[in-house]
Amino acid sequence: MEQRNIFVAGATGATGGEVVMQLLRRGHRVRALAHRHDERAEGLARSGAEVVFGDLLDFDAMRTQLAGIQAAYFVYPIRPGILSATVQFAQAAREAGLDMIVNMSQISAREDSKSHAARDHWLSERVFDWSGIPTAHVRPTFFAEWLLYLAPMIRAGILHVPFGTGRHAPIAAEDQAAVIAAILEQPAAHAGKIYPLFGPVELTHAEIARAIAHELGRPVTYQQVPFETFLQILGGSGQKPPIQHTATALYGEFEDRPDRNSGDSFLIQHLREVAVDHQNGLFAGTNNVVETIGGRPPMTIEAFIRKHAATFVASSAA
Repeated sequence: MEQRNIFVAGATGATGGEVVMQLLRRGHRVRALAHRHDERAEGLARSGAEVVFGDLLDFDAMRTQLAGIQAAYFVYPIRPGILSATVQFAQAAREAGLDMIVNMSQISAREDSKSHAARDHWLSERVFDWSGIPTAHVRPTFFAEWLLYLAPMIRAGILHVPFGTGRHAPIAAEDQAAVIAAILEQPAAHAGKIYPLFGPVELTHAEIARAIAHELGRPVTYQQVPFETFLQILGGSGQKPPIQHTATALYGEFEDRPDRNSGDSFLIQHLREVAVDHQNGLFAGTNNVVETIGGRPPMTIEAFIRKHAATFVASSAA
């Protein structure tokens, strides 16, 4: 396989970091975008990536960092700004002559979405399509890593979420990365494609709670709660479990101001609508994309729980 020069945005995130490592193992040169100097960035550098620092909203930086690159992975967090970032990234990619962009979208992306983030993702897809750069859009259902965000709750023996009888097949970041890396390595067959990404088995959150309890060997009680109660739990504002219950993984939404009224924030508005979409079946489905493109069967939720079991177990000091 010819060695390629590949750019990876979000390189210190769960999926982006896995994309970097899988591409390095395949023998490619990887330029990894990080936002700050930290242990994650240092780890990527030690593994052989060329780590660069910057922001997708910095057009001059993107022009510089895409120079000499052949293909790129684009991902933007659930924050305002994706459309500006997409336009600038697409222009920089055109100037660099990229032969593929893999764009991380989401399964609920659609033009009539009530989620501002999901609608913006749909518009971002269209911008990449208009750009003329070969682009593949990946649309994952809920990440299995969602459970890591909720680990303090699980350590307390509960799974209290605003999700009822809706189903989805949780997909691990490393399985998404396998698909993304394969497309970036051999892009010819993937231009213009949209790939929904799923894990192997659809589950309700009640079934997920039972799977967690079985794998950890202790009770985990599922309960559907109102969305506002869910926010209170995430913010640790007196609702159980009160100990170490923060949501720093959710883009720091509650990190600095746990008592904030975040009901109208961009992220919270998205999560509120996602809960409705999930109940209405938008996150459901399975397919064989991970296996046929990524070359591996997707990880089961049971295997994911076993792999991260230490995260879900309270320390003796807790």
